[in-house]
Amino acid sequence: MLIIEQLVTSFIAAAAFGIIFNAPKQSLFKCGIVGMLGWIIYIVMSFNEADTVLATLLASFVVAVISQVFAKMYKTPVIIFSVAGIIPLVPGGLAYDAMRNFVQNDYNAAINLAAKAFMISGSIAIGLIFSEVINQVIQNAKVNASARRMR
Repeated sequence: MLIIEQLVTSFIAAAAFGIIFNAPKQSLFKCGIVGMLGWIIYIVMSFNEADTVLATLLASFVVAVISQVFAKMYKTPVIIFSVAGIIPLVPGGLAYDAMRNFVQNDYNAAINLAAKAFMISGSIAIGLIFSEVINQVIQNAKVNASARRMR
């Protein structure tokens, strides 16, 4: 039952952020799917005791890959799907807890939480960038292969 709750809430969060982001109406369902798939990868890895940063890295990579696939399939900019899809992975609660601990003068806990939020945020960025780099390498290889065939 927990997995179904996670699927539904991550879908709603991603689709709702698509609304806030002014994504086209026909892409809102797809935005929700992208966010849901990214979040389920994160949850499955977390249940299997993987590191949070690694789980976020893999989930953001998958979000970016699916976003690129959807962008090509539906002729929509990649950013529509990737931004909405990444929202469930953003460590907002962790950053809030870090700031709350700073305000309460619990600096040890605050620094630990802030460092973890920073590493998770970095893993999101790295996952998105890594996916784009791999996509560019594949595209360049296709272009080079077709250029060689034309010779």
